[in-house]
Amino acid sequence: MSPDRISLTRYLIEEQRAGRIGPDLRLLIEVVARACKSISVAVGKGALGGVLGDAGTDGGSINVQGEAQKKLDVLSNEILLEANAWGGHLAGLASEEMEHSQPIPDVYPRGNYLLLFDPLDGSSNIDVNVSVGTIFSVLRCPEGVTSPADEHFLQPGTAQVAAGYCVYGPSTVLVLTVGHGTHFFTLDRELGSFVLTQREVRIPEDTQEFAINASNQRHWEAPVQRYVADLLAGKTGPRGKDFNMRWVASMVADVHRILTRGGVFMYPLDAKCVAKGGRLRLMYEANPMALLVEQAGGAASTGRGRILEVAPTQLHQRVPVFLGSKHEVEAAGRYHAEAS
Repeated sequence: MSPDRISLTRYLIEEQRAGRIGPDLRLLIEVVARACKSISVAVGKGALGGVLGDAGTDGGSINVQGEAQKKLDVLSNEILLEANAWGGHLAGLASEEMEHSQPIPDVYPRGNYLLLFDPLDGSSNIDVNVSVGTIFSVLRCPEGVTSPADEHFLQPGTAQVAAGYCVYGPSTVLVLTVGHGTHFFTLDRELGSFVLTQREVRIPEDTQEFAINASNQRHWEAPVQRYVADLLAGKTGPRGKDFNMRWVASMVADVHRILTRGGVFMYPLDAKCVAKGGRLRLMYEANPMALLVEQAGGAASTGRGRILEVAPTQLHQRVPVFLGSKHEVEAAGRYHAEAS
């Protein structure tokens, strides 16, 4: 690797030397990154690796979220569990695919961090070869807790010490924050290393793009109905400019586009998910993405408040999500406030 190319390992060592992270957090992030490389290989093989289709037999299996599991869901979950079990950096971990958290087995040393992850976000797109990804969040284990349970993970997003995702697309890109900006690392497949390709990503404050599942329009709350209608009205409407809509149906892919060129991603409360509190999971999706977006100069809201300040009450709690370009997220919030 040439001297001007900074690997993920070198970046993390420099962050440690600057006193911004400790050695255990550095090693934990490297373990997660190695697991993501393994998942990237499995995703890249597709049908050649026999990993497409539903998991289990007799029509597939259902995860704790009530969703059909894909083979790659199960495989990705196992890769992350195995990779992080023995390193000595974690006290416990929690997965979107598992009902409860699990402490590190007694046979291994335990560290002072908690890891939460969505092993394969957007997995319904696997069979049609659309970008998917892994999302992760790191918290500190409460002091004095040696065998963490679910309640010890219930910390607000502001308590995160690191967050990131890996998007498996035409290239594999790791997006990371340790609380000092959001950075892109691209996997060099020949070298097997993540290389820093964009430092201090910034989301434009203004945008003319939005991402939302328009098929749910009839179920949206009134403020979202009015907000999206005003976006679609274009130059002749109250917003005075035209907007384009983009929707991949993979949160990782949609958020990566927004981090790259701006926009606003929305999964609002609607009649179909109101009983659950929203569609997206606070601990596994909303919090890590919100931290990444805020560290890139954007904003992240439930429509009625900052996502990172939501006090979690359940490990699999769901929330509405509006995130991306700051001024547009603020505009969505004003529509909610006016409706109230």
